[in-house]
Amino acid sequence: MSEPPAAAAAVPQVPAPRVALVGDRSPGVRSHTRLPGILDALAARDHLVLDAYWIPTTEAEDAAALAAFDAVWLLPGSPYRSERGALTAVRTARERGIPFLGSCGGFQYAVLEFARHVCGLAGASHAEERPPGTDDADLLVVPLACSLVGHEGAVDVAPGSLARSALGAERSVERYHCSYGLARDRLDVLRAHGLRFSGVDGSGDVRIAELPGHPFFLATLFQPELSGDGTRPHAFVRALARAAAAHAAGRAGRPAPTEPAGRQPPR
Repeated sequence: MSEPPAAAAAVPQVPAPRVALVGDRSPGVRSHTRLPGILDALAARDHLVLDAYWIPTTEAEDAAALAAFDAVWLLPGSPYRSERGALTAVRTARERGIPFLGSCGGFQYAVLEFARHVCGLAGASHAEERPPGTDDADLLVVPLACSLVGHEGAVDVAPGSLARSALGAERSVERYHCSYGLARDRLDVLRAHGLRFSGVDGSGDVRIAELPGHPFFLATLFQPELSGDGTRPHAFVRALARAAAAHAAGRAGRPAPTEPAGRQPPR
């Protein structure tokens, strides 16, 4: 009598990707109110189920609060309650290879963090958070000549970039809600240290930044969460979700890390 077949080896279950929504949640910020619908659409339309939680910027000051996550999304809503928390969120994702997306204020602080901690521009500052006595030469994020609050505009995306790969097109029309951008005279030093500006508007002003060599590091001055009516997530949001899933798969089979304190479900 033949022996029964051996039981198939247990396949480690890939955990649902954990995504940190870093920001100071407010019903008055439209991008924040869009997120539950975007998460539902990712699950229903793209089969990308995310375990997403809000992390206030005050709690993001502790890098350990983000170590358990598979992606970090630094959302709009500046000035943040904690500038240090916003910068720590960026630095943690950048240094630990955690997929990162920054939108609007998240773009501004992603570039600011890179300037301070990679380029050595310790005094680099944001005009919105300008300390008394700050020299104009230290301003990296400056008021736009024309506010982009409520504006839509075309963005040209560089070939061979992460942004082009995610978007699948050379141009896109995007929505903004911001009044600050990058100082043009500081761009060369950022490029020299490895930051790539992969999307510009019709005037050549930077609208997308990314970090080559990182698993997924993308920042946009526009707000991809405002794309369409919210029922079809923007290509960059889908790309972040896929990167988070890949990160989660990479740690499959490992003991789950201790859950950080202060997590708030997005619903």
